[in-house]
Amino acid sequence: MDKYFLSGFPPPETIRKQIEGNGLPRFREANAHIHTPYSFSAFPDMSSIFRIAKDENIAVLGINDFFVADGYMEFCSGTVRNKIFPLFNIEFIGLLKEEQKKGIRINDPNNPGRIYFCGKGLDYPFNPGFLQGIKLKTVVRESQNQMKAMIARLNRIIEPVNPSLTLSYENIKKRYAHDLVRERHLAKAVRYAAAETYPDPGDQARFLENIYGGKKSLAAADNAALIENEIRSNLLKSGGAAFVEENEDTFLELDKIIKIITKAGGIPCYPVLLDDPSGKFTEFESDRENLFRTLTSMKIGCIELIPGRNSLAILRDFVRFFNEKEFLVTFGTEHNTPEMVPLTVKARGSEALDDELKQIAWESVCVIAAHQYLRAKGMQGYILPDGSPSTGQKRDLAFLGKLVIEFFLSKK
Repeated sequence: MDKYFLSGFPPPETIRKQIEGNGLPRFREANAHIHTPYSFSAFPDMSSIFRIAKDENIAVLGINDFFVADGYMEFCSGTVRNKIFPLFNIEFIGLLKEEQKKGIRINDPNNPGRIYFCGKGLDYPFNPGFLQGIKLKTVVRESQNQMKAMIARLNRIIEPVNPSLTLSYENIKKRYAHDLVRERHLAKAVRYAAAETYPDPGDQARFLENIYGGKKSLAAADNAALIENEIRSNLLKSGGAAFVEENEDTFLELDKIIKIITKAGGIPCYPVLLDDPSGKFTEFESDRENLFRTLTSMKIGCIELIPGRNSLAILRDFVRFFNEKEFLVTFGTEHNTPEMVPLTVKARGSEALDDELKQIAWESVCVIAAHQYLRAKGMQGYILPDGSPSTGQKRDLAFLGKLVIEFFLSKK
């Protein structure tokens, strides 16, 4: 198979004749949303992603980095080599200004008006078009300007504690990131600076306490993930001494995000936060009927959940509702924090998903696979020319996607 492997696949009828008689599984394990080192990830490199995916029998895996598709080529070659069907996705952070004014939280529990939004099943290679590409580059540039300003503030905090210790954007990018430096890279850089400057765990703790303004460090010296989360919470989040508010140019309006996604061949997808550990919802998501009407009015027919955040009972009820409305419903694990968790999707408390949930998510993943296949063959996918989802074709596309995936998995 070549790098753009779907373009070399035979027509649907040929695939059907070859695969249909073999029988199709009810579902396979799929994870449609992981971040890779091309944004920020628990995975140190791409090869570790594929190794773990193989160990856990993940059949379909979706790259889902913030703002960039820089990892598509490496992800594609790695998945093909390891017989894991790839989904080409992307994630944005946008702003709904009216909701912000009204204090309505969408799918960011701490920032009213801020919205995370994904594109699923984009064309490979990624091509958002000239004008949309300019907008995207502006967003990336502004996000990196914010990171540079935060690094400058970190240096001002560190300098009185240890004048010889200085962070730089270039070094952080080279050592911990690819082309995109994120807030979590800064936390990682501070942790490494502390560990490399102060070999003694007690000295490390005192250094952190000093840059926290006297607040005691509670994370054990051998727990890297907790230390990075603590650094981020104390210094880099809103209210922290190194926090810099994002420039408004960092956020695109939702209609512009959707245009970038559709121009790049993708399916607009709303990531649902759903219930928090105390059973509460954001204002935007608290009424599922209203959420359905709102998403439908914006021609959005796909939602995604990270079930590890949610109670199984609430998740099941919510997924059933949107599945009955003919929405695509996909699951993922994100892996956008320092903690390493399994790629196999589970609900809160590592509670296993039941077969009904797995089948619903599998059917939706197969629609996205069919969408990618049809787009690669120069045909219309799941999104109609007017930008709306072709919900009436969901079952037919799910069947085609199953055939395409099985054909892929059967290739020698």
